Amino acid sequence: NQYMNSWLLLAFSPQVNYLSSIRRHPNLVNLLGYCQDNGMQMLVYQYVPNGSISAHLHGNGNSPTVRLEFKQRLAIAHGTAKGLSHLHSMTPPAVHMNFKTANVLVDADFLPKVADTGIRGLLDRLGNAGPPSMIFNDPFVDPRGKESMIFSIQSDVYSFGVFLVELISGRTAASDQGIIEWVRNFQESSEISAIADRRMTSGFTPQGMKELLRLASRCVNPRSEDRPSMSLVEAEIHRIREQEIRRTTAMPVGDTTVTLGSQLFTSSR
Repeated sequence: NQYMNSWLLLAFSPQVNYLSSIRRHPNLVNLLGYCQDNGMQMLVYQYVPNGSISAHLHGNGNSPTVRLEFKQRLAIAHGTAKGLSHLHSMTPPAVHMNFKTANVLVDADFLPKVADTGIRGLLDRLGNAGPPSMIFNDPFVDPRGKESMIFSIQSDVYSFGVFLVELISGRTAASDQGIIEWVRNFQESSEISAIADRRMTSGFTPQGMKELLRLASRCVNPRSEDRPSMSLVEAEIHRIREQEIRRTTAMPVGDTTVTLGSQLFTSSR
């Protein structure tokens, strides 16, 4: 037992020191502290009250969900991209290794925060990462990562692309992996009603939805070298969001104010 405790300490401490070195960011769930006692290890993270985006999109039977309209989903995607981009901007870049919709949490104001950064690496060091089948069956894992078991910032970009697919469709990639292939093969002539979550009602423009689908398609490209960087993804989502807001903002016509139909569907809760 003493030998095992010493080994756990040696495996645990370096990775936790690395996690502690990650600079705080509003779009990351920040590590507050950790402790070790009698062979037990504990990480303490900030509390994020509104649960995961996965629960709000797919439901988990425990927490209430909200109807997320397109502009809210764009805001969530943008904040999440900023969190991942921040990780990748570090020297050396921090690779999340386990990014998925369930690891995007939202606070009381629905500000997204990326959770579980580096946890897969920690579990690997401790020998608790689970059987290889868990990775092979995970639709968020880069296909090349499944083959090599090597994760990179481009692996995170692929995972973010799958996150966008779930955010757009409202479906789980695990139960409907055909949606990833649909987005990968997206063309301008593709019918967006086949993929867009119907719970968004009419709260989006075809232009904005197609632009986000094109970006998601680039992220889930099987060739990692053809995927954009997270900084470019962040900038592109910012552009799409700003344009979508401009397209759907109430515009004065003479002495009359006309509110576009998409503005009627912006409930936040």
